Amino acid sequence: MNELKAKEYKRFESIKHLRADGSEYWLARELALVLDYTQWRNFLKVLDKAMIACNISGHNVSCDFADVSKIVDAGATSKPVKDYELSRYACYLIVQNGDPRKEVIALGQTYFAIQTYRQEIADRFNELDEESRRLVIRGDIRQWNQMLAEAARDAGVITNEEFAVFQNAGYMGLYGGLTVEDIHKKKELSVRDKILDFMGSTELIANLFRISQTEEKLKRDAVGNPSEASAVHHAVGHEVRSAIKRVGGTMPEDLPTPDKSIAQIEKDRLKELKRRAKVKPLMLDE
Repeated sequence: MNELKAKEYKRFESIKHLRADGSEYWLARELALVLDYTQWRNFLKVLDKAMIACNISGHNVSCDFADVSKIVDAGATSKPVKDYELSRYACYLIVQNGDPRKEVIALGQTYFAIQTYRQEIADRFNELDEESRRLVIRGDIRQWNQMLAEAARDAGVITNEEFAVFQNAGYMGLYGGLTVEDIHKKKELSVRDKILDFMGSTELIANLFRISQTEEKLKRDAVGNPSEASAVHHAVGHEVRSAIKRVGGTMPEDLPTPDKSIAQIEKDRLKELKRRAKVKPLMLDE
């Protein structure tokens, strides 16, 4: 472990607390600062997604994310402050759902043994219902899409126009020539809707493979210009399509579009979690 990583690991260790019985926990507000989230409201979004993932994995959310909100004095008045005591498991769910562009997030994923969570999900993936499968895969795609964007920038895809061409190339390769706009129309989506949020688990898996393999190839081949990067994205998408065809699978554009978006599923799951745990509404203190 190099000196920088050792120093960062000590940051996670330094905010670890021990209860009288020897069990460990981390406070959400302290972890947020270590993970470079200066705005609590931004960290709350990550917490929400982590709680959903915790519920999907079969853990008790109220145990891994223990609500320890309190009232503090603020001058002449008092105000509520939201906080949680987090288990190690809760912490690595948080870093999985954090911004992967932050170097400290990547270090946190290692520190909190993110692979343990991924293996647990993989082991019981077949037991999950379709909505839960979609949530799990969509979470992985968020991570890979961020890494793909970084790889594309390193390959010279800089402007919004270049990135639009790059994105279209990947979809066109996988969807038999259909562009992002074409897919929106086929799925009857609005301009604001995200295509990935309206895919079933099978279609999401195909796109996850497209995204992850393109990211790796861009780095492996040291691609250095936008045109070549788009060509790589198209070629990888086309290879995934060819693989689906060889095994007799349904082409992605012919797969059914779910009625409920990923965003709506996440909203519903979070609402249900709060109802079951009888968690009070979030209290923003800034």
